[in-house]
Amino acid sequence: MHTERLLNLLRSVSQGQVSPEAALEQLRSLPYEDIGFAKLDHHRAIRTGFPEVVFCQGKQTDQIVEIVERLHQRSGHVLATRASQAVFDAVSASVQPAVYHPLAKIIEVGERAVARSKQGHYIAVVSAGTADLTVAEEAAVTAEAMGSRVERLYDVGVAGLHRLLDRMDLLMNASVVVVVAGMEGALASVVGGLVRAPVVAVPTSVGYGASFGGLAALLSMLNSCATGVAVVNIDNGFGAGYYAHLVNR
Repeated sequence: MHTERLLNLLRSVSQGQVSPEAALEQLRSLPYEDIGFAKLDHHRAIRTGFPEVVFCQGKQTDQIVEIVERLHQRSGHVLATRASQAVFDAVSASVQPAVYHPLAKIIEVGERAVARSKQGHYIAVVSAGTADLTVAEEAAVTAEAMGSRVERLYDVGVAGLHRLLDRMDLLMNASVVVVVAGMEGALASVVGGLVRAPVVAVPTSVGYGASFGGLAALLSMLNSCATGVAVVNIDNGFGAGYYAHLVNR
């Protein structure tokens, strides 16, 4: 349940449009609802400003559908990450409106939040290579769904640094920059040394054997000599987009 929905419910009770008993029924599942295989945190939007997000990987399709249905009933807006096309087909057959972002592997159910960022404030999501786009789009779609304006700058890795320098205007005017890179992960340090905005670095598992599934990029980003760089886990585009939105907000 969003803060706005809760306020509207309380106003309706105070104006006599909703009985206290009916309101109690709507609030009965706060702070969480136990459905056996999951405990759904309906209180999270009130605490943090955004509803609980469904991580689909490892869950059965019927479990995901039920979780999304119940969250949608309470909050009106649900994100489900690491979702396949088959999972989306099952969700969309049960809940509408539903949109699938295939590159980001994110399902979005309900009406998207209206952008809350001040005019001109935006997040720049930067990827080193085309192979990093899945993680970059996970970050971008997450931030957009939460209400931030996002500008994308893709395939500008250090192998062709002139591609990045051509768009310095975009980077310098961002309120926060998300940098997504695999291989050796050097792009985060480069961007961190160029911009005044905070940088959220996302290592990806893209790379040859010695990249160790993203570990080399992770360690490189953690050891960055550029200031103002924070690092999330390997392939965690969702976490980067969520955090970037909080900074941008």
